[in-house]
Amino acid sequence: MTNDAPLYKNEVMLLSQTFFIKDNQAELLLCAHKYDFDILFFNEVQDFVMAVEGDRGNSLFVIDLDALHSMQADMHDSRKTLMLGELLQRLPSEQSYVYLQTVRQGGRYLLQQRLVDSNCLAYAEKPIANDVLVDKLFTLFVQKKRGDLVRLVYLGEPVGLDEAALLQARVEVIHHGDSQTLHLRVKELQPDLVLITDAEYERTESLVRVLKKNIEADPVREITLLQRHPNAALTRSALASGFDEIILMTDPDVLAAQLINRANKIRVNKDLIGKDRATGLLNKIGLQKKAQELIRQAAGEARPLAFGIVDIDKFKTINDTWGHYFGDIVIKRLSLTLAPHIGERDLLSRFGGEEFVVVFWDCTLEEGWRRLDAMRQAFCAIPFEVKPGDTRHFSFSGGVAAYPEYKSENELFLRADAMLYEAKEGGRNQICVAPSGHGKSSQH
Repeated sequence: MTNDAPLYKNEVMLLSQTFFIKDNQAELLLCAHKYDFDILFFNEVQDFVMAVEGDRGNSLFVIDLDALHSMQADMHDSRKTLMLGELLQRLPSEQSYVYLQTVRQGGRYLLQQRLVDSNCLAYAEKPIANDVLVDKLFTLFVQKKRGDLVRLVYLGEPVGLDEAALLQARVEVIHHGDSQTLHLRVKELQPDLVLITDAEYERTESLVRVLKKNIEADPVREITLLQRHPNAALTRSALASGFDEIILMTDPDVLAAQLINRANKIRVNKDLIGKDRATGLLNKIGLQKKAQELIRQAAGEARPLAFGIVDIDKFKTINDTWGHYFGDIVIKRLSLTLAPHIGERDLLSRFGGEEFVVVFWDCTLEEGWRRLDAMRQAFCAIPFEVKPGDTRHFSFSGGVAAYPEYKSENELFLRADAMLYEAKEGGRNQICVAPSGHGKSSQH
């Protein structure tokens, strides 16, 4: 298959014994490729170190500690095997490493201490199933990409937080002064964190129940009570009411550090819930939340949006003819093709199967069609080598609708989906748009 873009977004570099690689390489690769990362295998420390030093991307570096017992070609003494200290000394210190160890090794606390004090990103015990290992590595990739803004709504008197520093850590603090309208503010802003002082909770005890019983409540959102003084009875009452966490106010800087830690965990949870594991794009849950937020922003700033749905043509035939593994490759290629056309405030989602959704910020219907059609042409140009000497090209169809002609995320989706259906019925490999006035569709 020919294409300048890499097939997988991320890489794992694995230093392991030869027999481990031989027994696990094929299955490990199959599992990893489904999660959109590749694995490069090494059984010589010198080659592994050179690869780590040359890495400029977002790789993970995994070391099977059984590699210590393997023969190393660059060692000239009669021993030919490495001690742990020698291995750690040779590893580039600017990187962090994932260590695989046996249960026996895991039972030695001093060894664990040595590892975690030596650029250890994480460790895992063997035996570990390939799919489990790959899933854990995927989570580590997610944790390394903590960039989304976390929004915090604060109810109560200010406590001296350094809000500029929090914003630098991608935590936005929004003050709200009225407990009776807090539920409306939360509904409007959809924050990730709600921080309520003990004074406000004592004044309006039903606050958390009102927030949590809303059927649209975000399951990832955390509601935290800020206590100025220890009070066991109040703590028990707050937990029974539904607070997720209790923080004792000791110092503004300590509170800021606690909030940043909570924000980091929220980002990871949001990614695991709201991202498609095969492509790293938003999934259906992630898209719906972000699309609703984008529509709110468009309404506030009087900006248009274009909402597009694309679906790979004859995808069942692709799977049936060349297999589901090849079909997964086509899906990954499409995600890589669409991504460069997405602006900073645009959204891109793998909505399900071979169906993708794009939302273009500050974009008219006509411009949305042009941008989606440029994506279509780029995808059609990709040569797929289905077998040696046999190259095929594939296509997708799409439909576009626009805000404010259609007001809600659901209306936009249904209208764009109807246009997608017309594109399929009209011969595929084209984009149809929903015109103004809800009239007959047009295609280009």
